[in-house]
Amino acid sequence: MNRNTDIIIVGGGLNGPILALALAQIGLHCTVIDTLPTQERALSDFDGRSYALALASMRLLRAIGLWDGLKEHAQPMLEIKVTDGTAGNGPAPWMMHFDHAEIEEGPMGYMCEDRYLRQTILAAMDAEDRITQISGDTVIAQSGGTVTLASGDEVTGKLIVGADGRKSGTAERAGIKRDGWDYGQTAIVCAVGHDKPHSGIAHQFFMPNGPLAILPLTGNRCSIVWSETHARAAEIMALDDDEFLSALRPAFGSFLGEISVIGKRFSYPLNLTLAKRFIADRIALIGDAAHGVHPIAGQGLNAGLRDVAVLVDVLRDGKMRGEDIGSPAVLARYEQWRRFDTTTLAAATDTFNKLFSNDNPLLRAARDIGMGIVNSSPNLRRRFIREAAGLTGDLPSLMKG
Repeated sequence: MNRNTDIIIVGGGLNGPILALALAQIGLHCTVIDTLPTQERALSDFDGRSYALALASMRLLRAIGLWDGLKEHAQPMLEIKVTDGTAGNGPAPWMMHFDHAEIEEGPMGYMCEDRYLRQTILAAMDAEDRITQISGDTVIAQSGGTVTLASGDEVTGKLIVGADGRKSGTAERAGIKRDGWDYGQTAIVCAVGHDKPHSGIAHQFFMPNGPLAILPLTGNRCSIVWSETHARAAEIMALDDDEFLSALRPAFGSFLGEISVIGKRFSYPLNLTLAKRFIADRIALIGDAAHGVHPIAGQGLNAGLRDVAVLVDVLRDGKMRGEDIGSPAVLARYEQWRRFDTTTLAAATDTFNKLFSNDNPLLRAARDIGMGIVNSSPNLRRRFIREAAGLTGDLPSLMKG
């Protein structure tokens, strides 16, 4: 079977479907292809996975009609506290404290569970006539705007968008090489319940083996992203829940009272991967297919959503001018807009991780003094807050609010 469409999106996770919804609003027909069957992507049980959505990302979701279905399940992040220390010894005296009250726009961001985000996206896609979904099939070849599926079907469009993750088949088939390296760390992700309210405060605690992020969810629950060495993470993942909590408590502390595990635990190795090019012949990469960074600042999904918003701007403008929206000239505008921003983000997260994931006493002293300087300067604090909220740089229209 041959199908025709405007945009072929390979990858049905989060970035790809959100792009399809945004492009449908400007009159483009999209076909979203994902290897997972739809029923597996729409599971409703809480499994512990959640996302930090910057304020700019929330604006994007609101602009394309998704936020009304999400906001009752989203926890505003009102403050961020960044501390340095070692497990069992508590934080160092120096810290950085960011409060949303220092900017005019509102909360810096929101925590949202994976299940609600995916269900809302899938329902919106089902209701959109300009979106066709192909689930449970795999792209095995691509050429000149046409993809061939394992089923034998072909889909032809003006542009193929790779939203298929860090091991992007779209990028590989296009001959796009990647730079990057392994961090020697594994992230352990889960959710915990706790006795005391979190008050909408997110915590980033830097330890020698890697950072621990404690991110507020609705109710007395938090999402945990705990970076450890590969070997130590494997040991922790093999523990039962009681043993896991015993391992977590020295790092987590007692400020939220007793804690308990909710849902499943996940782990994934941490690496940096940056595509040498974001575009090729009738191809554009977004999200982790273009840039996979350390989760140290929670900016992975937000960077992907900025890709989405920029690509929508570029394709809309090209369409209004009567250009071929898959042409090299149009796609070059997308790459130019996103390349510097994503390279800077990759460098920043890489530097922060290397600076903080060690127990060097000289580096510890330098970074603690640095945090103290930032915390004592209202202008620096405000700059960090706006950065965390995604409000800096050349904002695409869907993120301007």
